[in-house]
Amino acid sequence: MALDLERVRHQFPALTGEAVFLDNPGGTQVVKNCLDRMLDYLIETNANHGGAFKTSRESDAVALQARQAAADFLGARADEIVFGANMTTLTFHISRSLAPRIGPGDSIVVTRLDHDANIAPWLLLARDRGAEILWVDFHPEDGTLDLAGLDRALEKKPKLVAVGYASNALGTITPVAEIAARARAAGALVFIDAVHYAPHGAIDVAAVGCDFLACSAYKFFGPHLGLLYGRRDLLEELSAYKVRPADDKIPVKFETGTPNFEAFAGLLGTIEYLESVGAHFGEDPGVVPENDPTGRKLKLRRAAAAIRAHERTLASALYDALRAVPGIKIYGITDRARFDERVATFSFRLGEIAPRRIAEELDKDGIYSWDGNYYALEVTKRLGVEDKGGMLRVGAVHYNTLSDIERFGKSLARIAKA
Repeated sequence: MALDLERVRHQFPALTGEAVFLDNPGGTQVVKNCLDRMLDYLIETNANHGGAFKTSRESDAVALQARQAAADFLGARADEIVFGANMTTLTFHISRSLAPRIGPGDSIVVTRLDHDANIAPWLLLARDRGAEILWVDFHPEDGTLDLAGLDRALEKKPKLVAVGYASNALGTITPVAEIAARARAAGALVFIDAVHYAPHGAIDVAAVGCDFLACSAYKFFGPHLGLLYGRRDLLEELSAYKVRPADDKIPVKFETGTPNFEAFAGLLGTIEYLESVGAHFGEDPGVVPENDPTGRKLKLRRAAAAIRAHERTLASALYDALRAVPGIKIYGITDRARFDERVATFSFRLGEIAPRRIAEELDKDGIYSWDGNYYALEVTKRLGVEDKGGMLRVGAVHYNTLSDIERFGKSLARIAKA
């Protein structure tokens, strides 16, 4: 069943105004159920962990519910989910725990298609441990990863391969399951940045076959909270950098300081919203998930299928709106027949107009976008636009409408003519 956009948009308080949110790759709007859960937590159960009193017990119960919901969202077990400030912080944290496994003569694979949050932690780890960094390029003509280059890097038997699920700059979906299989065959651990993919499609870490996967809830309609999946045996083996009285049990041994409990509650509300999308509008996900006693995994996969179907329509509309403007250079996959290989995120340049100026002009029409490199520094360097202001980026998610895209197209045409 197609999404009922009026019903969907009613769940997002920020969408009641006139603004067109195409800045979604930098952070989506927050669903009402997330806000309600956070407010309820702060009023009714606000307390620290482990106390011998009612609100502390109830707070711990909310945290457990949120961890299980996050596990279902990622296709993992609850004791494989680590919460943190955001994906970047969690990646730096786990890289420090992995450091004793890396030394001189070892190598780590990173790609030029990734957000720097999945590059810089590994560059610094290699620097500190005397290891080598092996770079994998991407094809500038369509923004896809150079898999032949990956195979060459794997010949050196790296200790770890860090790769993104989808490019936050070009929208490319990377074949992570295929990459993980190749990396495992070479004896490498696999760390996946799923931040940009999470709002657009279903994630199943077991099917992907990765060792670690991280994302941030504020990119999929929730609070500022990071989620890290870690393979259970690895989380048990790795040492955590924490204060001495803190719990040694996994996964909380990696969660330093007092947690952001209200964000846990907000995440639970966000995933409950996505469940409701799957229940009301869900399409057949193709594969029925195992170990799903509550039916949540199936609802989430149905929601992801419905979201993907709607976003394919939005991607085509965005592409048409961009292509209609003379002088546009669109980066990434532009073959409509291959749009299943991308999400509805497009980066472009319009002649010699500075991307910042385009963003400012779009803002005058109430249309929000991003300019620059969006921390995908290696992408803009590789495309030769880093010293020219980067690119202008627009990205649609499931609450966007064709009317939003039409307004954007008219505004962009006005800017091009000015």
